[in-house]
Amino acid sequence: MNGIKIQCPAKINLTLEILNKREDGFHNIKSIMQMVSLYDFLDIEVKESNKTEILLCGSSDEIPYNEKNLVYKAAKLFLDETQIENVRVEVYIEKNIPVAAGLAGGSTDAAGTLYGLNEVFGRPLNRYKLHTLCAQLGSDLNVCLEGGCILAESRGEKISKLKSVSCPVTLIKPRKLGISAKEAYTKYSMKEEKPHYHKTEKMLEALGNDGDIREFLYNDLEYAVFDDYKELQEIKRLLPDAIMSGSGSTYFLLRELEENPFGEDFQVISGLEFIESGIVKFS
Repeated sequence: MNGIKIQCPAKINLTLEILNKREDGFHNIKSIMQMVSLYDFLDIEVKESNKTEILLCGSSDEIPYNEKNLVYKAAKLFLDETQIENVRVEVYIEKNIPVAAGLAGGSTDAAGTLYGLNEVFGRPLNRYKLHTLCAQLGSDLNVCLEGGCILAESRGEKISKLKSVSCPVTLIKPRKLGISAKEAYTKYSMKEEKPHYHKTEKMLEALGNDGDIREFLYNDLEYAVFDDYKELQEIKRLLPDAIMSGSGSTYFLLRELEENPFGEDFQVISGLEFIESGIVKFS
């Protein structure tokens, strides 16, 4: 058969506001997400076989290369949905997006797998069906597939495309700290006081009026976990305008960082920018 290379961008949450907890255990959110120019790359090869196999490998020692990986789950979901059998799917994951960082690294790779396999097999699924499969796997996949600037609602799978703006981005991540979404949302649920600043609505208005969005950056999950980690407090002390993305532990600035005020315990990625694309074929 043949193969394909897919470019999978990271996302940041310009806003993330939690509305309430759902009966299924997830939370309803209202979040403005933006794709940025930091990418994982997937090399997908498909070969004929006497049985159906999914094999993963990659450049990172921080992720599993088995059925626990979202890439594996995405490949299996695609094959099950299309009823394709007797193929050997091999995926090499070039990991550049930090792991457990609030940047949708796992989600974007899974969305990239669905997109890539659909291309390899001649597009048996339309765009709507791809989005349906994305929603089955997780809350950020639809945003990653679509790309650009997105309003995400429900648990994150209900998306609306927004007007794109141009902005430089700097990421700051504590190297030894990862925070799971489960931990962050659990800690938010335990907070007695839950502020409601309506920052998302205010940013939507600013985007519509070509206004400055920086004053409306906000994340309820930062409020949930901030007091528990000295690394997050150190970022905020040195960079008061930094905001946490997703469930963390990555913070971002919407500006270039002229000097790095951190030591070796923090990874700083500068020179990034907002992008309008989502998952695409890489040539």
